[in-house]
Amino acid sequence: MTDQNPVFIPGPTNMPDRLRRAIQVQTSDHRAPDFVEIFAPVLEDTKKVFGTTDGKVITFPASGTGGWEAAITNTLSPGDKVLIARYGVFSHRWIDMCQRHGLEVQVIECEWGTGAPADKFGEVLSADAGRDIKAVLVTHNETATGVLSDVGAVRKAMDGADHPALLLVDCVSSLGSMPFDMDGWGVDIAVSGSQKGFMLPTGMAILGVSPKALAAIETAQLPRTFFDFRDMMAANANGGFPYTPPLQLIHGLSESLKMLFEEGLDNVYARHFRLAEGVRKAVEAWGLKLVAKSPDLYSDSVSAIYVPEGFDSNALAQHAFDAYAVSFGIGLGELNGKAFRIGHLGSLTDVMVLSGLATVEMAMKDLDYPITLGSGVAAAQEYFRNSR
Repeated sequence: MTDQNPVFIPGPTNMPDRLRRAIQVQTSDHRAPDFVEIFAPVLEDTKKVFGTTDGKVITFPASGTGGWEAAITNTLSPGDKVLIARYGVFSHRWIDMCQRHGLEVQVIECEWGTGAPADKFGEVLSADAGRDIKAVLVTHNETATGVLSDVGAVRKAMDGADHPALLLVDCVSSLGSMPFDMDGWGVDIAVSGSQKGFMLPTGMAILGVSPKALAAIETAQLPRTFFDFRDMMAANANGGFPYTPPLQLIHGLSESLKMLFEEGLDNVYARHFRLAEGVRKAVEAWGLKLVAKSPDLYSDSVSAIYVPEGFDSNALAQHAFDAYAVSFGIGLGELNGKAFRIGHLGSLTDVMVLSGLATVEMAMKDLDYPITLGSGVAAAQEYFRNSR
């Protein structure tokens, strides 16, 4: 029965039975005329989640990392200069990918627990007299640290510098869980995936692409074949794919969108805030600290939590799994052994979150953490009781 326990990792997320049933469809001919009846509405409806009317949605059979690669290879050329800040594992992986593709990467080093430094971006862009920087890359929700960055402030800094660089944003662990305003923030490519806010298995990279980014394809010289936007858009225009599509996931995404719209996106975001706030109340009651430095940086999809000095967060996550068959996120990068993570996104309710808090409390008490058993659960219960 342990396979019924929810996971509390920041993704892949728990799959509702409704979506499990939706992807259990028989193989069909993706070149048949009826494929477009499912696929075309998915592309159009996903735009609402990105917050765009001007952009296009493009999908690939891949994870979010494949979406990153598609974003840079379709818009940039070898030797192009890009600007990015490093404030966690996933922003670091953007840097690594760009370097491997032969791009010149200007890195702003930031303390982990902080977010994208809009003011420093603005200073660098203002000093770029030759307009050599072709793109600014931002991780919206840094999954390793539980930090949400202000993408709108980055756009304001870019506009203040009157800089024409593209704005590429990783929203893999935020889209469908927290508000995202692609058009309002002037995002040129937003990269997400099927396995987090959309509550599906891993396997679809989902991108929102602005007209400005689409225009950049014509001059971009980085090699791409599988991830070529032009091939995908040409096939999509005729209702198909340039190669075999992930049919079951497309059916699943269609149903996921129905679920999100039935709940209402504003209600989805409010639910995620409430669940996150309940977790934060529990952390406070335990006497522990979040990695995120201040409330304006708190993520509503994942909380990274420091363990007390002398304790190993990896041992805590391992014990929770071994003793109670429940998964929590381990600390990544600089936080390895120092912090654990509670994912609170996707298909979760107050009751499910309380079960996770109770479980990690038991695991901490088993390992002699200086906490009072039940304190975090009680704090979350009190919040949930009074916030509905």
